[in-house]
Amino acid sequence: MTETTTAGGVEFPYGPLPAPEAVEHLRRLMADRPMTRTTMPYGGDVWVIHRNRAAKEVLGDARFVREPFRTGERVVPFYVQFPDFLLTTLQFEDPPQHTKLRKLVQKAISPRRVRDMRASAVAFANELIDGMIERGGVRNFISEYAVSLPIEMLSSLLGVDSADREKFERWASSGLAVSGKAEEEIAADMAELAAYMTDLIARRRAEPRDDLLSALAHARDRDETLTDAEILPIAFILIVGGFDNTANFLTTGVLSLLRSDEQRALFLTDPDGLAPTAAEEVLRHGSFVMGGPVVGAGGLVPFVATEDVVVDGQLIARGEAVSVDPTAAGHDPEAVEDPGRFDITRQANPHLTLSHGLHHCLGAPLARMELQVGMAEIFKRIPDLRLAGEPVRREDVLTRPMTSVPVTW
Repeated sequence: MTETTTAGGVEFPYGPLPAPEAVEHLRRLMADRPMTRTTMPYGGDVWVIHRNRAAKEVLGDARFVREPFRTGERVVPFYVQFPDFLLTTLQFEDPPQHTKLRKLVQKAISPRRVRDMRASAVAFANELIDGMIERGGVRNFISEYAVSLPIEMLSSLLGVDSADREKFERWASSGLAVSGKAEEEIAADMAELAAYMTDLIARRRAEPRDDLLSALAHARDRDETLTDAEILPIAFILIVGGFDNTANFLTTGVLSLLRSDEQRALFLTDPDGLAPTAAEEVLRHGSFVMGGPVVGAGGLVPFVATEDVVVDGQLIARGEAVSVDPTAAGHDPEAVEDPGRFDITRQANPHLTLSHGLHHCLGAPLARMELQVGMAEIFKRIPDLRLAGEPVRREDVLTRPMTSVPVTW
């Protein structure tokens, strides 16, 4: 991956750098320019936007679309080869189809529904913790807690059997695979997922329940029922991204607190009360306090400009690709006070980790609730939680999830 030379000479991509140096690098980068034209390993050039205000402007502007990627006209400019499977999901739809489907999903994942799910999330989190305590010794936080909790919540939301957890994990790994998996194996897994969901949608049409798939199977738009072809991309992105990303967030949250003695001590004084602001700070800055170096490279899924657009003084020409760098946007000193400080009480926190505007993460209310509950319950029940070894990360999956975080108490 290479950058276009600029007058300021501040590199992007950058790293790996120690977290404090990365924050300073971002400060100089954003002082120098709002965005960098970068040549990605796949898909060619893309403008990567760093400044918070410019990022929000692009994310809210319908002149930036993803259709050329969805149709295969363009390769997604990214630091790894973007999984073809994801191109079929709601994430790559544009208005008006995106708007239509999004409205229907938002009704099903409303803040009220998420509030109603919170009690079951707390109960299930404590079941998982009971099991960890009973088994004792050194436990793998990932498999025994961070992945199990969001899968249970997603199963409840969609109306699928949580006993099929291993299938969902396999399907998600295939859908997000960037290396190490044969195309034939990925295609077989995706066909199996499609068949599973198609059968489940048919059953929900015949016998609706109080779940998202039933709501979508019976949703009507201008007196037309949604087709399977419209419902499947919604279910796919929720299944593949819904538990994988949330598990990553929860792991980041717990690890960042375990690495920050002062903030952990503060969190333990009032886990439930501090969970909302702590969750936002984890989303913004948690990866900077997990103990490893920080790399500045990718961004959110790119768009293509449908006409010439000037953003923060920089012309983005028609046909050029543009992506938002949420790491930089969350450390923009114009938007975030003292961005290098990990502060779980921070009130003003305009990070873009869950995107913004037209493409704001559909599952954001659920992800936030699970992150808050997951962090609060584990530290309430096991306040002496500590690491018992170094975390292990998986590199062959787009989201680079951790597969092992050994903990004890």
